[in-house]
Amino acid sequence: MADEHDHQSCPMDSLLRLLMGSWTTYILWLLGSEGTLRFGQLKALMPKISSKVLTERLRHLERAGLVHRDYRPTIPPAVSYSLTERAHELREVLQGLNEIALRWQKEDEQRALSA
Repeated sequence: MADEHDHQSCPMDSLLRLLMGSWTTYILWLLGSEGTLRFGQLKALMPKISSKVLTERLRHLERAGLVHRDYRPTIPPAVSYSLTERAHELREVLQGLNEIALRWQKEDEQRALSA
């Protein structure tokens, strides 16, 4: 009898679903390459994202243990975001995916030019 597989209990599926959300990988990429950033700095680097969506994505990543939110009760309050150790484990994987994405983009552009 073959083993039954349930995609919902698959660790790889869970990780990929976590990363699939819109803007998620880009936020991780920015925090990985730029380091600790305040909300306004992140928003300036991502002008097409709404403040609401950026807030939702950051909260999602914080709950997942990938982003650390540092709140300082100053006036005005200072809030900054950085990657956790868990998120740093993804840096090499994201770099590899970026290299593949750039190569595929170039191949697709060349294919379109020659068509």
